[in-house]
Amino acid sequence: MHLRDRLARIDIHGAPYLFIAPFFLLFGIFGLFPLGYTLWVSLHDWTLLGGNEGWVGFGNYTELFSDDYFWNSLLNTFAIFLIATIPQMLVALGLAQVLNASLRAITFWRVGVIIPTATSVAAVGIIFTMAFSRDFGIVNWMIGLVGVDPIAWNQERIPSWIAIATMVDWRWTGYNALILLAALQAVPKDLYESARLDGASAARQFWSITIPMLRPTLMFVVTVSTIGGIQLFTEPLLFNPGANAITGGDMRQFQTSAMYVVEQAFTGQRFGYAATVAWVLFAVIVLVSLVNSLLVRRIRSAD
Repeated sequence: MHLRDRLARIDIHGAPYLFIAPFFLLFGIFGLFPLGYTLWVSLHDWTLLGGNEGWVGFGNYTELFSDDYFWNSLLNTFAIFLIATIPQMLVALGLAQVLNASLRAITFWRVGVIIPTATSVAAVGIIFTMAFSRDFGIVNWMIGLVGVDPIAWNQERIPSWIAIATMVDWRWTGYNALILLAALQAVPKDLYESARLDGASAARQFWSITIPMLRPTLMFVVTVSTIGGIQLFTEPLLFNPGANAITGGDMRQFQTSAMYVVEQAFTGQRFGYAATVAWVLFAVIVLVSLVNSLLVRRIRSAD
């Protein structure tokens, strides 16, 4: 009987760890091991055909911090991220507020906002590339109606940032809106009823109740958008198809850091240097995530 009780106790306390063990096992194989191996590769002169050609230590990192192309790609990455994320968060918040109201065929509208996320990114890239074409694009046709000259969207830096950010917003605004909608539905209705009884307007309720209750979710959405923005690759790659697609245009005007990693690895045959760029991007993502985590902790403590 004593042995049976001991086995039952082990079962109760050990079963949860057994259930979550597969995740950590797969994460170690497909997450931690590639991460550690990439760090090892970044300390070597490594090529695709020759493999490890010698230890260079932190030589790749020293070269990276004086690499103008890397800093250019990092500037493009953060510029596109900021141009895309700020409007995306505002529109997503507005959509979530509308979808939280009592509308006819509400399920249809909620499903509709997620359709762009399920659309093939290749199809999105082709359509937006045609839409932002200089000579035959619908965007230049529309701005031409108000007297604006045609813009070479994929040949100039800031216009290309705006075009790619628009593509990103079209795909991910609905996804973020549904996340915010789920958080909105968790807000107690009693708070709004009490505010209405106290004479608070709809705008006052939004800023004094909705926003404070959504702050942790907003931080989560911003963090996920930041990770995705720093890793942005497919949209700018498809925006300018051709021989110089991986360089982000003739003047590297919209080449992101993820594109620079692929260029160094497969075009330049410098796997060690590409691993160095990847690790620096990983460090940037971790830093931004820590900042967001600190903000969430302050918000929770303030609440």
